[in-house]
Amino acid sequence: MEFFCYHRDRPGSLTLRYELLEEHWSYMDGYAAEMIARGPTMADDGEVPTGSVHVLDLPDAATARAFAFDEPGYQAGAYRDVLLRRWRNTLGRTMWDFPGGPDDGNRYLVLGLGEGRAVDLALPPQKDELIAYGPLLSDDAATWLGTAALVRAPDADAARAVLTAGAYADVEVHNWHFGGRST
Repeated sequence: MEFFCYHRDRPGSLTLRYELLEEHWSYMDGYAAEMIARGPTMADDGEVPTGSVHVLDLPDAATARAFAFDEPGYQAGAYRDVLLRRWRNTLGRTMWDFPGGPDDGNRYLVLGLGEGRAVDLALPPQKDELIAYGPLLSDDAATWLGTAALVRAPDADAARAVLTAGAYADVEVHNWHFGGRST
């Protein structure tokens, strides 16, 4: 079962987040085999983290909840909230398989929070720019709740365009970087 997890930083928690960076990475190392994608969202300046995205293939919802809520930053109060949803890996690959590599171009997290009928279940025309893409689903995967995409795009407006305009209750676009240990 695949899951999308987005820890959003609590305002004023940057120092705490940096203090916990090695603990965070060590925790994530324990899930390396399950990772589909990972990385921080960043403020507009591209320097200050605002959250942390992890997409994983885990055995069940209980394991996904344990992953999200046992994370050291969450335990220490660095995050204001967590979005945890079932997800379907429409691309069938990991971010490390993305032909564009980790550094070329601007990267974004696009979250379409759904209402009504399911949309964007098929890959959009800009599929070559997708790093990860799939629907957000209820725990039993029976109800569509939105769409999450990691995309390379020239700007936030182009990133937003991977989702059908007007089909969501809300669309969020965040600067995003490939994650993992700095080398």
